[in-house]
Amino acid sequence: MKRILAITLLLVATVVTAQDQYTKGMQKAFRLCGEGKTTEASNMFERISNAEMDNWLPFYYVSSINTIASFGEKDEEKLTQQLEKAQEFIDLAKAISPNNAEIMVQQAMVHTAWVAFDGAKYGMTLAPKVTAIYAQAAEVAPENPRVVFSKAEWDMGSAAYFGQDTAPYCKDIERALELFDTFKAASEFHPNWGKDRAEATLKNCKS
Repeated sequence: MKRILAITLLLVATVVTAQDQYTKGMQKAFRLCGEGKTTEASNMFERISNAEMDNWLPFYYVSSINTIASFGEKDEEKLTQQLEKAQEFIDLAKAISPNNAEIMVQQAMVHTAWVAFDGAKYGMTLAPKVTAIYAQAAEVAPENPRVVFSKAEWDMGSAAYFGQDTAPYCKDIERALELFDTFKAASEFHPNWGKDRAEATLKNCKS
């Protein structure tokens, strides 16, 4: 009996230690992001993902960091490396957590980064995929503020590209902001971004 108790306590202690290491690692990675050290943050999230093979979050953040870094990048070779890595890690996240609206939004962002780099080359094939992904995400999580905002932002960009009025989508930005006000992330590490961007977008709507 004592031996069973000792083994149980050891297992509990091991789990607690692993959780503590995960928490410290994630906090450090987010701190590096806040300091603008995106490469170091991406590497940190990648190391965490190697230890947390059943947790989609570190994979998601590796993809997110590399995608964000690609917007505005002019060097095609560097951009390709970043977006291929972003795709690799979002594919891994999808395998861990299928039908996850947060992951869908991130996948749409990877495609959007390609379109933003060269719309003539990638727009024809990827723009329909982005539209389809946001439609699916809206079905899965209609109350998720990032889904509502990101879809509206994409729709506005598409309308502007084709010379159409973007004003009809301002109401979707307003709805997203209402959802941001009541949204509660599942943990301190779950996606919780977007409100600042939504507020800035709405100001442009009304300017």
